[in-house]
Formats: sequence, structure tokens, C-alpha cells
Amino acid sequence: MTPNAQILRDTALIERITANDSTALVELYDRHAIMLFSIIMRVLKEKNDSEHVLQSVFVDIWKNEEPYDSRLGNPAAWLSRCARMRAVERLRSKQLQKKSQDTTIDNVHELFTADFTDHPDHRPHLSAQQEEILIALTSLSSEQKVIVEFAFFRGYTYSDLAGHFSIPIETVKIRIRTTVSILRQKLRLHFS
Repeated sequence: MTPNAQILRDTALIERITANDSTALVELYDRHAIMLFSIIMRVLKEKNDSEHVLQSVFVDIWKNEEPYDSRLGNPAAWLSRCARMRAVERLRSKQLQKKSQDTTIDNVHELFTADFTDHPDHRPHLSAQQEEILIALTSLSSEQKVIVEFAFFRGYTYSDLAGHFSIPIETVKIRIRTTVSILRQKLRLHFS
């Protein structure tokens, strides 16, 4: 098929998609998915994320989120641009999310290991986020606090914890699950 014939065929498919023809979307996907997936993989370097982004590109096309404009290039170039933009957005989102999680984990560990008294003058200045984490941590029993510290901040496995505390592995799992559930519930209101 000549390049002009490919452009005409892709343009016709996009017009049919705009008219809610799902078979046209399937055909467009079949024609371009491999190329778009390789573009996305170059940005994200992770298969599952790349597959998710590829799917979202075609969902956006179906919903006509970013309409095709022939003045900006042929359909293949437009699809490539959409795929790359989506991949870059996903990469940035993951980087921001990781930075936020790292900050929260550092805050939690700092607060987990700190020895604060109940008197406010004895506490260092805490951010609002640190204050909320501290409040959630104070709701834990010392037993819960210790086992979670060993599991999450010292890298103990379930069997390590069972041996260290001389309790069955199932008890370790239940305590960790319960403690994480308590923290998640207390912090959900503040970090969701």
C-alpha cells in the first residue's frame, strides 16, 4: 500500500471512529498498536505501564478527547504524538507519585523512631503532614508500633519477625495487617 493510500485509509478510519464505528477503532488499533507500543516503551521502559498507556490512547481516540487535525500531519504522526504525550504524562505522574511516597515514608520513619513527649514545647516544629502521621502513630499500641517498625523500616520478613518476637507467623501477619489497616484508615482522610 502506498503512503498516500495508508493516509487516506487511516483518515477514513478516524472519521468512522468519530461516527462511533467500533470496528474502525479495532482496525486502527491493529494497524498502529505495535508502532505506538514501541514509542511508549521507549519512554516508560516498563511493559505493564506501556500497555496501560497504549489502551488509554485508543480510549481517548474513541472518546474523541484529542480530535485529529489533518493540518498537523498525517494520522500516523498524530497517533505517535498522542502516544508519546500520554507516555510522558504517565512518566511524570509516576515520578511525582514516587517522590510523594518517598517523602511520606521518610516522614513516617522519622516519626516512628522519634521519642516525643506529650508536651508540645518538647516537639520539633512539624509540618501538617508530619503532625497527622504522628497522631495516627500515637493511636497504635507499642506492640503494633514495634512490629511495623521492624517489618517496614528494618526489613524483617514474616519469619524473621516470628523468630525475633517468638510468635507464630500467622500472628505476625495478623498484627501487621491490623496495624496497616489502622494507619491507612486514620491517614486516608488526610492523604487521599
